[in-house]
Amino acid sequence: MLKSIKVRDYMTRHLVTFRAETDLFTAINRLLEHRIAGAPVVDASGHLIGMLSEGDCLRAILSGAYYESIGGTVGDQMTREVETVSPEVDVITVSQQFLEGRLGRLPVIADGRLVGQISRSDVLRAVKEFAQHEQGTESVD
Repeated sequence: MLKSIKVRDYMTRHLVTFRAETDLFTAINRLLEHRIAGAPVVDASGHLIGMLSEGDCLRAILSGAYYESIGGTVGDQMTREVETVSPEVDVITVSQQFLEGRLGRLPVIADGRLVGQISRSDVLRAVKEFAQHEQGTESVD
């Protein structure tokens, strides 16, 4: 049953993360280098304090161009209110969160610390593997 498939089994554990004091253009370069649309922002203890997305970066650039001061830090531009999920949540619940919101990924928090991230594609992979297992077939990817 799909409710037995947990976030912990499909989340990405090795993430690109930023610190609030990271220079905005350094962060933009890392997003581009890793071909990702956003990344969690953590403090020195690994607690999630925000998310930096491509949209946040674009807003900063447009605002900076208007005021003739482009730049700043990740902490100045990040989204501070972030929806998160526990590693023990099932993929059906996460699927509902994705459909209700416009998010493509959710940070995974355990004991107050960032432990991973789950994306829409991770959920699709989980469902695909479950379906193949139920049918007794193996993936040929």
